[in-house]
Amino acid sequence: MNPATSPMPEINASLNALSAVLIVIGFFFIKSGRYRAHGWTMVLATLVSTIFLACYLTYHIRHGEKTTHAHPGILRDAYLIVLLPHLFFAVVLLPMIFVTLRRAWRRDWASHRRMSVPTFWVWIYVSLSGVAVYFMLYHTSLAT
Repeated sequence: MNPATSPMPEINASLNALSAVLIVIGFFFIKSGRYRAHGWTMVLATLVSTIFLACYLTYHIRHGEKTTHAHPGILRDAYLIVLLPHLFFAVVLLPMIFVTLRRAWRRDWASHRRMSVPTFWVWIYVSLSGVAVYFMLYHTSLAT
């Protein structure tokens, strides 16, 4: 499939957005004491994020990375300001999610809660900045 006509960037952005929505819903479930609903929502958020990662890696292995080197200026600078922390936190996020889920699985609630707070904020940032990166690449003058 031609990368210019591939639906994968839109699918990936949608999966990122869905992950963010599920994380926020899970947050409200835990705050309202709905522990079982919180658990299932967070498992679903993890599944959606896993599907995103598999789709993202498959697409970029097959088609390469879209770059913005031909588009200097403030928009490119803004893109890099969003992209670089997004990439850093995306790498950091994987073990954070794993540790947080493992602590929940073991019913170590005090440790789970301590780990879940930073994991929540990093996961939200990565999900939403991923959507922002998509829009900057495919729906601005950065798009080639």
